[in-house]
Amino acid sequence: MDKDFWIELKSQLLEFLLEIGPELIYALVTFIIGIFAIKLLMSLLRGALRKSKTELSLKTFVESLSIFLLYGLLFFIMGSILVIKTTSFIAVFGAAGIAIGLALQGSLSNFAGGVLILVFKPFKAGDLIHVNDNLGFVEKIDILYTRIKTFDGRMITMPNGNVSNSDVDNRTMEKYRRIDLNLKFAFDEDIDKIRQIIINGMNKHPKLARHLPVDVWLDEIGDYQMKIKARCWVESVEYWPAYWEQLEAVKKELDREGVRIPIPKHAIYKEEAIGLESRHNLNSPT
Repeated sequence: MDKDFWIELKSQLLEFLLEIGPELIYALVTFIIGIFAIKLLMSLLRGALRKSKTELSLKTFVESLSIFLLYGLLFFIMGSILVIKTTSFIAVFGAAGIAIGLALQGSLSNFAGGVLILVFKPFKAGDLIHVNDNLGFVEKIDILYTRIKTFDGRMITMPNGNVSNSDVDNRTMEKYRRIDLNLKFAFDEDIDKIRQIIINGMNKHPKLARHLPVDVWLDEIGDYQMKIKARCWVESVEYWPAYWEQLEAVKKELDREGVRIPIPKHAIYKEEAIGLESRHNLNSPT
């Protein structure tokens, strides 16, 4: 290749570096300082949020959004330093934003969903929710996703757009929640006696909501048993431990009083021997 070509290329490269070099160095220094500044600002923001009475779900959302905005501002400043006119930079940034927005419509939907969750508050961090066939405690709500932790230790990440458009069963929004126990007994058992036994067993629970009723009712008459529904109230956060403990307490109380769970029975009728003999004689050949 022509030697003059390389000389010309080298000359143009040096000229370009001399022209943009100082701005490039300034931009690099700005980037490094900006990173430290963002970390410092985020640290101050987290400290302020911790001291405030802001809900945990709003704190995580504000942190995620702040990081996004601060880095956007940093790149804007770097673009201005690199002799890119502000108006041109805004135009380029806007065009890029439109292109990215079209490509990331789902993410924008998730962002809008996160805003709706924070505004209307169907749940917050720490709540037990059932959504999209998933049951767990809300760990975090950021600008795009909601994370819940299930009872068996799994962490499920769901897009905010899907969550905001789904039916959310918030099981800890109310302070108290009712426990329903479905029990079965034989027809020959005394309903009033069973009612008193169950109430006595459930009243022994230390976390029972004493100001709310404990009741036992005949719920259904089945083919070979009667179905009893027993109900009491506990604080929502204690629901599952109390449910299992109440079920066990009722079983022990019934055993102590000699009441047994019914066993399915089938009646079998046997024809009289004389009837069988007569039928046998009729069918026998003469």
